[in-house]
Amino acid sequence: MSVPWPRGGSRTRRGRAGTRPHGLRLAVGRTVIALGQWLRRPLTSLHLVLGVFGLLTLFGLVMVLSASSVESLTAGGSSYSVFTRQLMFCVPGLLMFWLGLRISPRRLRSLAPAALVVGVLSLVAVLFLGETRNGSRAWFAVGSFSVQPSEAVKVALTMWGAHVLVARVAVMHRWKYALSPVVPVTAVLLTLLVLQPDLGMTISLGIVLIALLFFGGAPMRLILTLSGGALAGAVVLALTAEYRMSRITAFLSPESADPQEAGFQARQALYSLADGGLFGQGLGQGRAKWSYLPNAHNDFIFAIVTEELGFLGAFAVLALFATLAYTGFRIAARSNDPWLRLVVATSTTWLVAQAAINIGYVVGLLPVTGLQLPLISSGGTSLVVTMFVFGVLANAARHEPEAIAALKQHGQGRLARFVGLPLPQPYRAPVARSAPQRGRVR
Repeated sequence: MSVPWPRGGSRTRRGRAGTRPHGLRLAVGRTVIALGQWLRRPLTSLHLVLGVFGLLTLFGLVMVLSASSVESLTAGGSSYSVFTRQLMFCVPGLLMFWLGLRISPRRLRSLAPAALVVGVLSLVAVLFLGETRNGSRAWFAVGSFSVQPSEAVKVALTMWGAHVLVARVAVMHRWKYALSPVVPVTAVLLTLLVLQPDLGMTISLGIVLIALLFFGGAPMRLILTLSGGALAGAVVLALTAEYRMSRITAFLSPESADPQEAGFQARQALYSLADGGLFGQGLGQGRAKWSYLPNAHNDFIFAIVTEELGFLGAFAVLALFATLAYTGFRIAARSNDPWLRLVVATSTTWLVAQAAINIGYVVGLLPVTGLQLPLISSGGTSLVVTMFVFGVLANAARHEPEAIAALKQHGQGRLARFVGLPLPQPYRAPVARSAPQRGRVR
C-alpha cells in the first residue's frame, strides 16, 4: 500500500520549482536595469575606453611573452628578449597616450596638416634609407630598434582628412568636392606603400579613406565606385607578385597548395585553433610556438591565444574589440565637435577592421595579409601609434557634453589632477564671416 503525499507537499514542491525561473528572470532584469543606468552615466564612455585599453594592453603583453619565449630563447639566448622590447615600447606608448588624452581637440586639428606632410616625407625617405625585412623596405633602423612610419601615416591621414571633409560638409554631395583633395593625397600615400611593398598597410590605409568618406557624408555611389576600384587594384597587385598570388591560391584551394610554402602558416594556425578546445592547453603550454608556427608572436598571435586559452580566451578578445566598436561609435554620436566626431568614427573603424582582418585570416576566412592585432601583436611602432589613438578616443570621451558638465560640477579625480589633465572645454562652432556690404568702407 502506497503512502500518500501530505496534502500540501506537492503544492509546496511545485511552488519552489516555479520560483526558480521567476527568480532567474528577476535577477536578469535587475542586471539589465543596473547596466542601463550605468551606461547613462556621463563618464561611462571614458571608463569603457580606459577599461578596454588597459585590458588589451595587459593581455597583449602576457601573450607576447608566452608566444615569443621559444623564438627569443633560440635566437638570443633569453626567453624575454622580444617581451622586453615590447615592454620598453610601452614607455613611449604611454607617453603618446597621455599626449593624445591631454592635448585639446582644437590643437590636435591644427597639427593635422603638418603631421601629414611629415608622414609623406617619411614614406619617401624610407624607400631610400629604410631597412628591408621580409621583402618590404618599410622600417627605419635605430640601433636594435626599428620604426615603421606607415603606422603613423594612418593617424595623420585620419586627422587631416577629417579636417578637410568637415569644412566641406555642405557640398559633400558633389563628387568634385568629395574627391579633392583627400582622394588624390591618399592615392599618393597608397602608391608609396605599394612601392615598399606593404600590402597589409595599403589595405589599412584604404579602410581609413573609405571610413572618412562614409562618415564625412560622401555619396554612396562614390564610395562604392572607389571600393570597386580598390578591389580591382588589389587583384592586379596579387597577380603581379608571385608571393601574393601564392597566398591567394592557398586561400582559395588549400588542398592543392604546397603545405611547406604558401599554405604553411595558415594550416599551422588551424592546427593551433583545433588544439585549443574550450579551455585551451594552458597559458605558456602551447606547442605551435615551438617552431611550428612562424611569427607566432606577431601576425598569428590569435592562434596562440586560442591554443593556450581556448574558446574562452578567443571570445574575450572578440568581446574587447566589440566593446571598442560600441564605445567608439557611442563617443562619436555624443560629440558636438564635427571634426572630433569624424576622427573618432574613422579611428574606431580602422582599429576594429584591422582586428577583424587579422582574426579572419588566422581562422581561414580571409587570405593572409600581414596586418597585426592591435595592442596584442608584437610590434613597437604599432603599439605606440595605437596607444596614441586610444588617448584621442579617451580625450573625445572627456569632451562629451554631459562629461564636461559632470567634470566641472564634481571636479576631476586625483589621478587626472596628478597627470595634469586640464578641464575639457565645450565645443564652440566657428563664427561664419559675413560678406562685406557694398559701398561700405572696410
